[in-house]
Amino acid sequence: MKHAKSVFSFDEKNFYVDLVFYNRLLQCYVLIDLKTEELKHQDLGQMQMYVNYFDRYVKQEFEKPTIGILLCKEKTDSIVQLTLPPDANIYASEYSLYLPDKTLLQTKLDEWAQEYECNQDK
Repeated sequence: MKHAKSVFSFDEKNFYVDLVFYNRLLQCYVLIDLKTEELKHQDLGQMQMYVNYFDRYVKQEFEKPTIGILLCKEKTDSIVQLTLPPDANIYASEYSLYLPDKTLLQTKLDEWAQEYECNQDK
């Protein structure tokens, strides 16, 4: 596994990515930023800069494009869609501090299992 720094510098300024991973199977870097507030378009722009930096200065030619993931307390899908180009390799998702109650979780798992089975039949 490659080691990647979560701090990088250019134009005499330091930038910090919360987590940097390298996925051996996908052969790409995965950058993760954690946001404790609602996701803003500036956060998406910041991640785009991080992804661009890794793609231009860190990744090797044989590696796949860098993936950026923003985990946030709240997000609005329209902000994500409006800010990022359709081909962006950046994803945003809300996180939960607690699991839902057991009944709700079981209901969701049953729904997902049915969806999966329906898609397998096609």
